Amino acid sequence: MKLATDSLTPVHWLAIGLAALSGAIHLVLAIIVPIPALRVGFLLAGGGFFCGIALVLANYRRTVLYAVGIPFTGGQIVLWYVLVGPTPATIELLDAIDKLAQVVLLGLLVLLYVRKR
Repeated sequence: MKLATDSLTPVHWLAIGLAALSGAIHLVLAIIVPIPALRVGFLLAGGGFFCGIALVLANYRRTVLYAVGIPFTGGQIVLWYVLVGPTPATIELLDAIDKLAQVVLLGLLVLLYVRKR
């Protein structure tokens, strides 16, 4: 795979960093969560973030990746809310960091898609 990073903007790099953070958190959760079905889900989610990063770095159909990344990232937030049922008193630090990263990533993906760059 040949990297094509010359066309990446600071917005791209911030989005890549946030996706890597969320992907890493999901891979850690895949190791520490005791429920096998959730482990698989965390593994797939983490892998999805890192595959997306690799494809963006390779300049593979970036506009399509942004369009796919929007529901993928938004789905992570919705699934967390449905499965965890968080309240301000029950949100763990790792969850807060991950969800904040995902909300900002979601906004950046929308911006990149609208700009088509």
